[in-house]
Parts: sequence; C-alpha cells; structure tokens
Amino acid sequence: MKPEEVRAVAELARLDVPDAELERTARELSAVLEFTATLKRLDLAGLEPTAFAPREAPLRDDAPDGRTLDPDRATAGAPGAEHGFFIVPPIVDDVQP
Repeated sequence: MKPEEVRAVAELARLDVPDAELERTARELSAVLEFTATLKRLDLAGLEPTAFAPREAPLRDDAPDGRTLDPDRATAGAPGAEHGFFIVPPIVDDVQP
C-alpha cells in the first residue's frame, strides 16, 4: 500500500494519520492485506462455516477476579466524559430522517 492510498483511506474513515506516520501505516496495512491474501489460499473444501468455538473448547470459570474500574476511574483520562460515560463526537453529519 502506498502512503497516498493510506491518506485516502484515512480520509474516508475520518482518521487523522500524521504525514510522519504515513510510511509506517502503509507498511502495517500492507502486512495485514498480505496476511488476508494468505487466508484465501487455504483449502477449506468440506469444512462447514462456523461463527462459534466448538462446544468441546475449554472454558474458564466465569468468575470476577477483582479487577474492576469504577466509571470515574475508567473515564478519568478521557478527553470528554459525563456521568461516567465517554463523550464522543458524532460520526455522521447531516443525517436527514
């Protein structure tokens, strides 16, 4: 992937990728695309698609381990928070119902 392609994708995704990061981001995205291309070469004939782990997969006990964050601590470093919730900017402009 070329830096100008990264810039175009970033603009479509409304991401701010600094010019100094374009080369590195292009390399990283290229690596992801190369990996997904290798997945296409897998022989999956005869395999049934699944969206879940098999039932016999080992599971851990679903018990709290004591590591929790209260809402004030979780949002302490956020650029915007109110009443324990993160405030994020809208991602869709000019929506007409």
